Amino acid sequence: MDLVVFGANGPTGRLVVEQALTVGHHVTAVTRRQPDQYPLTAPRLDVVVADVTDRNGVERTLAGAGAVISTFGAPYSRTEITVYSRGIENITRAMAAHSVERLVCVSSTTVATEEQPGESVFWRRGVIPLLRNTVGRTLYDDMQRMEEIVKRSGLNWTVVRPAGLFNAVGPTEDYEVATRRLPGKYTSRADLADLLVREAIAPQHPRSIIEVITRSGGPPRRWGTFLKEVMPGRGEQPVRE
Repeated sequence: MDLVVFGANGPTGRLVVEQALTVGHHVTAVTRRQPDQYPLTAPRLDVVVADVTDRNGVERTLAGAGAVISTFGAPYSRTEITVYSRGIENITRAMAAHSVERLVCVSSTTVATEEQPGESVFWRRGVIPLLRNTVGRTLYDDMQRMEEIVKRSGLNWTVVRPAGLFNAVGPTEDYEVATRRLPGKYTSRADLADLLVREAIAPQHPRSIIEVITRSGGPPRRWGTFLKEVMPGRGEQPVRE
């Protein structure tokens, strides 16, 4: 299948591209950086420069696509964030114009409004409100707008919500996926990438919002992982890709 990956140079996007190539698919990796700066090369890989906020640039990437995987993101900011909603609006419009139906889009469990099973009072009343309404308010507000645009698009879509992301060497193959809230606080990026590719190729959850939680091989330092994801200056941040 011909897969188009937006946010292909982000930490999750690179894994998506790598895993899709490994199982034999052709990939168009969309990135804002120049092709010679992309870290992967392969006969079935095309690297295309485009910004998701550029409607014409997005439309040029989709000719001949079989499915689209969206992993692009933005860093936390106190100012208004619109890249998620603007980007997905451009992607869904371009997909409709090119008759591309399958879209798999990354969001976050942080935007969920239902309570999580087994969630502690400290996490429910302290950590999540801090992350959702203070540290990442502008980001998660726009992520919610993105989800609404996807749901209204008329495409064959799936929104994937991972929990706190951490790096692992390859998929653990021990992760849970469901359309309901799941217990657990962390998702391996490799597991997320594995799920994104699987859903794009053989949809198991059409027109659904799903969560993915890694059950084994979790982060060696749980609070270190949390701080890297949410606190500026403390490690890897979501990248503008």
